[in-house]
Amino acid sequence: MAVSLSSIKDLLLPGLRGVEGKYEMIPSQYDKVFVKHESKLALERTAELRFLGYAQLKTEGGQTKFDNGSGERYLYNQEHTEIGLGYAITRKAIDDNVYKTQFHPSNLGLIESFQQTKEIYGFNVFNTGNVYNSSIGGDGVALFSTSHPIDGGTWANTPTTQVDLNEGSLLNAMISIRVNFRDQAGLKVFARGRKLLVPPQLEPVAIRLSKTELRPGTADNDVNAILTTAGGLPEGYMTCDFLTSQYAWFLLTNIDGLAYMERVKFETDMQVDFVTDNLLVKGYERYSFGYYNPRSAYGVYPTA
Repeated sequence: MAVSLSSIKDLLLPGLRGVEGKYEMIPSQYDKVFVKHESKLALERTAELRFLGYAQLKTEGGQTKFDNGSGERYLYNQEHTEIGLGYAITRKAIDDNVYKTQFHPSNLGLIESFQQTKEIYGFNVFNTGNVYNSSIGGDGVALFSTSHPIDGGTWANTPTTQVDLNEGSLLNAMISIRVNFRDQAGLKVFARGRKLLVPPQLEPVAIRLSKTELRPGTADNDVNAILTTAGGLPEGYMTCDFLTSQYAWFLLTNIDGLAYMERVKFETDMQVDFVTDNLLVKGYERYSFGYYNPRSAYGVYPTA
């Protein structure tokens, strides 16, 4: 049903002080977490390979050990989603509206709707990161798991016991990233935590942990080890308005693997319907959010 005169009845007569309802939008957050890629395909796939493992001890006159196990291990998929929204407004509502400058029919917040929808889709990667999604494929476990498979073993980017954000849990996460992240052949990789990602409810905790020079929460004169352990957190913390759990927290690492793939940029169109004279306005874009390397983040999902 189109926006009609009855929908804007108070905008038809002079004497109205003003029109409210448009607010300043939250600045873009997804682009501070996900790396943007242009896409030419309906489905983008990224393969993870296994390269050579450790060199082996060789005895005098003995044979050199050969490692012929290299090759493709896992395939990560990103299938793009179509996003659309539109509205119709009658000609009478346009003609008789006295407050066109404040309630313009061609600008009813379409851009804002698409922007916030994109944030929700983006951070849903984290909100559901502890649940395996078979459409992504990959290594067969959730983005955040204690059992990511590699040749001859596993590695973890979440703790065995999900713990609240505090000094000890954050330090353990930073050390775990440095010590336990390995490639498919089992070799250690240069992995470091770079940014703490928290919901608004944990922002005070993040401030205390990352902004104090001395050890947080104690009367000791110790230095704050968070600032230097495993390289510290060079990008500090980020508060995200679109994380749904008030307890979950994440560490982004220096390893790429979180992707925003843009297939069709945001576009708008409008036309007047020949039969009804209604003005039709719509927007469209096509993209996907996903990941192709779980080493790009460390996630913790406490429930209280």
